[in-house]
Amino acid sequence: MKSSDVERPVGPGPIGGDIASILYGLGTRFSIPSLTGRHSSTLVMGFFALINGLVAIGVMSLAALATGQPLIFPSLGPTAFLLFYTPTAPAASPKNTLCGHAIGAGAGYLALVVFGLTEAGPALAEGVTPARVGAAALSLGLTSGVMVWAKVPHPPAGATTLIISLGILTKPTQLAVLMLAVALLVVQGFGINRLAGIDYPLWAKRKD
Repeated sequence: MKSSDVERPVGPGPIGGDIASILYGLGTRFSIPSLTGRHSSTLVMGFFALINGLVAIGVMSLAALATGQPLIFPSLGPTAFLLFYTPTAPAASPKNTLCGHAIGAGAGYLALVVFGLTEAGPALAEGVTPARVGAAALSLGLTSGVMVWAKVPHPPAGATTLIISLGILTKPTQLAVLMLAVALLVVQGFGINRLAGIDYPLWAKRKD
């Protein structure tokens, strides 16, 4: 069967998610028959995930070097994977991604204030204290609850709030840079998914 006879996959791919559909769309968009024909190969999908991860964090790394700002932090990794593995899921929408991380950042900083840790060093350097345990628990609890109440669940935000409540990022300026990094990643996700013909939303997932 020719690659031109292959139809865009409908529903989850062979490993779940939409990677196969994204590969099909990119192969069609850029007239790469070999990619269109092998869009559902686990080997090809794995290479796409590898390259896309390199590009996503590589762009952030270059921006961080150019600006001298901490544009790289651990929870960007799971967010990037979510944006390209299940881009049509509500949790991957710009609304959930931006609001989820904003809630996590706010909850993390509030926990630092409540437990008097805004000027303390990171837990990895100073050790875990009762105050630090309380801050971590409060931040994660608040993040989980507020995301549910606001109807904007985004699982990687749970990592963001712990990054802050554990003292890795503690300054308001750092939190602003963190949100800028999330926004840049969303822009990248929007560009690649739309190029692939995926109906990635401008803001929130459309209701079926």
